Amino acid sequence: MAASSYRSRTLSKDDGRYRTHFRMINEQQVEDITIEFFYKPHTITLLTCTVLSLMYFAFTRYDGNPDSNLRVGLIVIVFFFSVISVLAFPNGPFTRPHPAIWRIVFGLSVLYFLFLVFIIFLNWEQVKGLMYWLDPNLRYAKREADIMEYAVNCHVITWERILSHFDIFAFSHFWGWGMKALLIRSYGLCWTISITWELTELFFMHLLPNFAECWWDQVILDILLCNGGGIWLGMTVCRFLEMRTYHWASIKDIHTTTGKIKRAVLQFTPASWTYVHWFDPKSSFQRVTGVYLFMIIWQLTELNTFFLKHIFVFPACHALSWGRILFIGVITAPTVRQYYAYLTDTQCKRVGTQCWVFGAIAFLEALACVKFGQDLFSKTQILYVILWLLCVAFITFLCLYGMVWYAETYGPREKSLSECEDSVYTETGDNVCLKGSDSAARPTTRRRGKGSGNNKPVNGVEK
Repeated sequence: MAASSYRSRTLSKDDGRYRTHFRMINEQQVEDITIEFFYKPHTITLLTCTVLSLMYFAFTRYDGNPDSNLRVGLIVIVFFFSVISVLAFPNGPFTRPHPAIWRIVFGLSVLYFLFLVFIIFLNWEQVKGLMYWLDPNLRYAKREADIMEYAVNCHVITWERILSHFDIFAFSHFWGWGMKALLIRSYGLCWTISITWELTELFFMHLLPNFAECWWDQVILDILLCNGGGIWLGMTVCRFLEMRTYHWASIKDIHTTTGKIKRAVLQFTPASWTYVHWFDPKSSFQRVTGVYLFMIIWQLTELNTFFLKHIFVFPACHALSWGRILFIGVITAPTVRQYYAYLTDTQCKRVGTQCWVFGAIAFLEALACVKFGQDLFSKTQILYVILWLLCVAFITFLCLYGMVWYAETYGPREKSLSECEDSVYTETGDNVCLKGSDSAARPTTRRRGKGSGNNKPVNGVEK
């Protein structure tokens, strides 16, 4: 009986520990609240405003245009679903600039997931009708592969031709890799994704003609300049943020207008920063498999971008294209943080909700492409797909081996996340590590404590 009681207490303690670790990546709490008005629940006020606004528009708005009624109704549904998201959904791993923003992001990702589920149960004519209703100009859209030529006269290399490739898409390519480096925070993984993506273009070139590129365009402009430059910029920003001293003080303690404005602007920056350690010599095979899965899903998400605009026929400059890219980029931030915690923290036993929804979105987009692009995918060379999977696996394992070798030879002996790299405090009795907020770990983070008058504020705060 005593042994059974002891096991029950141990399981309860372990369950509580796991719930705590999961909550820190799925329901991050705001520390040191200084302006309580923005963090207090205002549910009754929000409900009152919601009911009154609906009553006003329901009885005063002109409803004689059926098309306008549908559009306005859908917009209002999205708006009020966002309101419900603020009330009911989790914060996720971030709290800056405000948890409500990340709840709305999660709510919009759930709506997009449900929209993809709805699309899958339509036929092709219904999907086209829906697209033409959203934008009638899409009736006249043409595939880029039907009006453009790719990889032509590759032996002709002139300065004029090279400079013509530095357009808005090249800048977007460069900027996108800078953002990816900020999210992944690893030279090894970033370069691996960069190289494997170029291989992905080669293996899927028989399906998407716009993947065909001249060698100098693919190697020099894409890999070295756009990808390499973006990775370098993103990692440089990461190193700068790692070396900062994070000491946040209340805006009420600032006595100058300039200081208050600076502190308000800094609210849009991370509250702390994590030194990311994807792999170390003691990592298990499960982590290796997890990193490989991370690579595959990342490549799948990139492929979806090109297959969607090719199958559903809309140009790269259309709002459906760049709007989706921006939206996927936003929800990728909490997704990567939650997946990293699940992969490296032994106390975190399940992925966060945003990570789950992101994975579902990636596979549903691919499913929609396969369903409505059966003519295209009937030309798929299965051998190319198998070789692609094998190449990604080989390069991933090679990258991980190189990261381990570098860490053993040159790298500092850092603790992994599961060894309290992201610790804010340690519960010595059970050796439990709790992670910090907003991209999370901060072994050198100094907190603003009450009555700490001798501490020097450093983030937009006077002495």
